Amino acid sequence: MTVLKEKVARLRQAYAPHEHRPLGGYLAAMGTYAGVTAGIAGLVKATGRPVPERPAPADVVLLAVATHKLSRLLSKDAVTSPLRAPFTRYDKPIGSGEVMEQVRDQGSSTRHAIGELLSCPFCLAVWVATGLTGGLVLAPRLTRLVATALTAVAASDFLQMAYAVAQQAAEGGDHDED
Repeated sequence: MTVLKEKVARLRQAYAPHEHRPLGGYLAAMGTYAGVTAGIAGLVKATGRPVPERPAPADVVLLAVATHKLSRLLSKDAVTSPLRAPFTRYDKPIGSGEVMEQVRDQGSSTRHAIGELLSCPFCLAVWVATGLTGGLVLAPRLTRLVATALTAVAASDFLQMAYAVAQQAAEGGDHDED
């Protein structure tokens, strides 16, 4: 075993002595994220697109809601489960068209890290926000259009849930009168 491999093995053992943590996979994910971000920055520079000194508050709100919705769509929606299937295993439905999945522990640490990333809306949000922000600089009209659609879907989700709660309350009220 090389000196570097021994140091990595000791670090892994010291970090999580009683649990497997895919540190190598996390490093690969961080490296990929850095590469994607550098690629977007390089593309912005190569195209000469102006980068705003301060994003407009309306764009920040639009991208925040769109990031929330796209992150949930990619990480929890039943219809997008084929994208996660190589890295996760179906566990159970969790309502509103979403599913709970478990990360597959077999295979490489990179596979495990990707499974965690793809099944966690909070983790995925960083990637989505980076893509949407890059899109806002490179193709602002298209990005705003896509973000507007995602924001409308997020608002619709909340309205659907509010309707369901109101409907349950009304039905519960009917039962109390009987």
